Formats: sequence, C-alpha cells, structure tokens
Amino acid sequence: MDFGAGPGEGGRGDDGALRAALGRTAERLGLVLPESDGKWRRLAEYVDARSGRRVLVCPPGEGQRAFQVILQDNGTRLACGWTADLAEVVRATAAWTGGAGLEETRARAPFVQFRPWALVHEREPFGVVELTWRVKLDRVHMPPYDRHPRPHALLAAAYAQPVLRRLMPVNSHFNLWFSTSVEERGRTRVGYVVCPYDDGLYGVRNDGGLITRTETPEEAVAVVVAALPEGIGPAT
Repeated sequence: MDFGAGPGEGGRGDDGALRAALGRTAERLGLVLPESDGKWRRLAEYVDARSGRRVLVCPPGEGQRAFQVILQDNGTRLACGWTADLAEVVRATAAWTGGAGLEETRARAPFVQFRPWALVHEREPFGVVELTWRVKLDRVHMPPYDRHPRPHALLAAAYAQPVLRRLMPVNSHFNLWFSTSVEERGRTRVGYVVCPYDDGLYGVRNDGGLITRTETPEEAVAVVVAALPEGIGPAT
C-alpha cells in the first residue's frame, strides 16, 4: 500500500507519504487538519496545542491494510481504532482535534472505539491516580497487551484493594509495585513487588529477595497489603 502517493511523493518507505495522502484526502473532503510536526518517519501526528488533543496515525503493518488511529487527550489514550479508509481516518482526526467528544467523533468515524471509563473521564475527569489505574487496566483490551491476561489479572486484583487503589501503580516487564508519589514513582516505592511468573505462579519480592510464591494474584496482593505501613496513601 502506497497511501495513494502522488508524483514524486514515493511509497510506504518514504518520509511524509502518509501525511501527504491524509492531506490530499482532507482537501478532497473539505476538512482541515492541524499541522503535523513530521517528527516521525512513517507516522502522522496531529496536535491541537490549545486543548492538548493529539491523533497518531500508524500505517498498516506488513501484509495488512488497516491504519491504526489513536486519540489522546493531554497524553492519555482515550480511544483508538483500525480502518483501511483514509477518509475515515481524516474524519476522526478532524473531529477529535476540532473539539468533538468521544461519541461525536465515533458518529463521524464509526471505527473509533473507546471503553466506558473514557466516556466517564471525559464528562468528569479522574484524578491522576485513578486515571493511571484505568489506563493500565484498559490495556488488556488493546493489542499487544491483550496477549498477556495474567499481568492484567494482577492489576485487577490490586485495584480491588482500596488501600492499593490510593497508590500509584507502577509496571516494569509486567512486574507490579506501588508508589506514594505521582511524579517520582521510582524513588517512592512502598511495599513489595509482585511478579507474574511464566510457571503460573505469582512471586512476591522485596529488594530482589523472594518473600513467597502464590497460586493466584489475589493471594499475592493480600501479602502486599498485609505488609503495608498503616495509614499509607493517598499518593500525592
């Protein structure tokens, strides 16, 4: 797929081919897109600086025809979708960067998908801790994270604990721990680290040493909760 590149614009491997194709499509539809910063080689990114809204358009992978479109609001992905129709990509981009809500954007470009929490957040924004939890929990519905149900089960078990829900969840290589700071998360870890092992067990660790292994994420989370200092949180 060459994105319908015109003379001299090249094909899939050339810088700007996707942006050029989207620009021509927008002109044909009579729609206006924000200026793309062009910092990505093969991606197209459109930002409305006033609202902090951003649309990232990814070209199809090898052997595929669908473009991935990601809708962000101030750095948080609220919606995404896949379509082979450049006109739909342009409609979604113009709507979102132009100030349309999630439901209105989907009405103009039906391929756009979002989870119920995103609609709630749009109407009454979550605090940074709750929003972080929601985004992490939502990843199980999006590739490639949908191939990893055990880390998601661990997140869900932790979120079910009110004391942990007040802390910032932090992940690295699917391991999970918690922070009392929304900014300096690496320096403010509190409690143990839980590791979803490939052998089907969940390891609870502290400073690299193994505390215990459990069969379920709920059991591992219970060990973490029991070891927390009293009165911990909320993260600030």
